[in-house]
Amino acid sequence: MAKGKQETSVVRQRTKIWRALENYGWDALLASIAAFHVLMAPYTKVEESFNVQAMHDIIYHHHHLEKYDHFEFPGVVPRTFLGSLFVSFLASPVVLAMEFFHFPKLYGLIVVRLMLGSFILTTLGFFRRQVKMQFGSQVEAFFAILTASQFHLLYYSTRPLPNIFALGLVNLAYAFWLKRNFKATLRCLVCATMIFRCDIVLLLGPIGLEFLLIRSVSFWEAFRCCIVTSFLCVGISVLVDSIMWQRLVWPEFEVLWFNSVLNKSSEWGTHVFYWYFSSALPRSMLAAYPLCLVGMLIDRRLLPYGLPVLLFVMLYSKLPHKELRFIIPSVPMFNLSAAVAAARIHINRKKNVWKLLYLMLIGSLLVSLGCSVITSVASYSNYPAAYALKSLHKIGKVEDGSTKAADCLVHVDSFAAMNGISRFCENKSPWRYSKEEGITIEEFQHGNFTYLLNGHSSIPGFKCLFAVDGFSRLQIQFSLPPIILLMQPKVYVHGNLQCQDVEMKNWPGCV
Repeated sequence: MAKGKQETSVVRQRTKIWRALENYGWDALLASIAAFHVLMAPYTKVEESFNVQAMHDIIYHHHHLEKYDHFEFPGVVPRTFLGSLFVSFLASPVVLAMEFFHFPKLYGLIVVRLMLGSFILTTLGFFRRQVKMQFGSQVEAFFAILTASQFHLLYYSTRPLPNIFALGLVNLAYAFWLKRNFKATLRCLVCATMIFRCDIVLLLGPIGLEFLLIRSVSFWEAFRCCIVTSFLCVGISVLVDSIMWQRLVWPEFEVLWFNSVLNKSSEWGTHVFYWYFSSALPRSMLAAYPLCLVGMLIDRRLLPYGLPVLLFVMLYSKLPHKELRFIIPSVPMFNLSAAVAAARIHINRKKNVWKLLYLMLIGSLLVSLGCSVITSVASYSNYPAAYALKSLHKIGKVEDGSTKAADCLVHVDSFAAMNGISRFCENKSPWRYSKEEGITIEEFQHGNFTYLLNGHSSIPGFKCLFAVDGFSRLQIQFSLPPIILLMQPKVYVHGNLQCQDVEMKNWPGCV
């Protein structure tokens, strides 16, 4: 009798473990990949600079707004602080604990990125569970596998971009859409539009129009829902951001005016109309890209979900300035369509006609994984300025009391600031930092900078101490390995010749 109870207890325990794996196993897989990206490449680039500096200032300067970075470097247009405040609130207890144990400030950047990634992947997990309820566990499995084999979605999920904050709300909207909670879908999309990315209106429009055409909601219900949510979101944004910017401001309205009315975003480069379909989506989706259209053709349930998202990408294609991150909210829904096609191939894999398709599916997933690994390695080499500053801190370390703080003034030019350096990368005294702009190469020798980080190989009055390579391009060759990453010097570190501490050190020298 006791033996039977013991066996029953073991079976129950195994059942609980299996259920936990079913519920959270895919989340653990995706989270581990995203965390790996953070640990391997913790630094950020210029597109993320506002939110990174904002989170740093919120965590370390609190209510002392006069110390905040955005007053000195406001950027082209103001951005909202709401996303940074949310992530900083989550990360602050951990960062404060690390400060108590004297961890480097860089660990704070890792923490805030992990917190952001946790939020994004939680919303993606909510969407995935709705996929399971509506389309079955096999479609859910392939949705997770396809997402895991892709690079950009998980890599971007921890990067503090306005597009990624909006992505979290879009994931929630997709999940509510599958649950047929249409008002909640509209609220999430309106919130993403009014606070984080005004261009999400290009997704809100087609989805809202579809709701009206198929009578999911009435016009007045949708109108009332969107108006109330809009006023609430704009009110919160104006209240918080006006305090943080010290002037009356609704950031996303100014972004909309700058990008759409003035059309100044094209100053950062333009692409042809079809670039999203010929370059951005193939690179971000990989094996899922050809499967996506197949899924919509073989399962009519996907058409109401896929067509508005497809229209979103087409509408976005009309804007001349294009970047992959702009249309990344479309990837989760397209992955759902691809997962349906992959699941259908998997189910019929034993039939004669489908065997070849199944082998092609497995092969394409392996190719996707290989492409993601190559892209990951290239991306890790894409932050040369941060690695240069880290090496400077290590090699040019000043012993306590051996020099004055003013002797360790580091100038970071715009190029270096855009390629990995943020306030999280800075060390405490005796190190000080300057991002002063408008200084010519000839003027540096008349300043009091100890070290310079920039993209120039030689500067009068300074000695090139060492250079840091960055990713240049991929090269295909007919030997092993078939693909190699070509690197070239990107950031140079210079030392002031008048500083005795610089001259005495055994620097590696520039290549």
